[in-house]
Amino acid sequence: MHTLRVEPLTCEAFAPFGAVLQLPQSPGRVYYNDALANLRAHAGPSLSLARYAPSAGLPMQIHQMERHPYSSQTFIPIQVARYLVLVAPHGASGRPDMAQARAFLVHGQQGVTYFADTWHHGMTVFDDAATFAICMWQAGDAGDETFADIDPVLLQE
Repeated sequence: MHTLRVEPLTCEAFAPFGAVLQLPQSPGRVYYNDALANLRAHAGPSLSLARYAPSAGLPMQIHQMERHPYSSQTFIPIQVARYLVLVAPHGASGRPDMAQARAFLVHGQQGVTYFADTWHHGMTVFDDAATFAICMWQAGDAGDETFADIDPVLLQE
């Protein structure tokens, strides 16, 4: 079983996979327009709110990854303590290359945007239930989301 250490999220480490959304610390607005992508003319914007129950914590095994081939996906924390972001590049087969995967521990003052077609794990939160606003583009068809079962990966602190 492949083991992966969870590291703190930084803009530089996450840059190949998407953008880190830092909440402003002073009055003003920060734009992240370059992180948003819609690669299908027939897809429309989707804004949802989601509440997640906390996981048991680390270590944990991961068995599946997902991607949105034609849309970026943004998670904006509303009430969040900490959460996990697991991303992987495409391997030669087009499936996630888990040998090159990165796992990040994110505090609730940071959001993330996954670039379109980025392999990532579903939302996993720690410490307490969490609420996010989620923005993406959807067409209501099979191209909205793809899942891949993977050999188990063990995530550790």
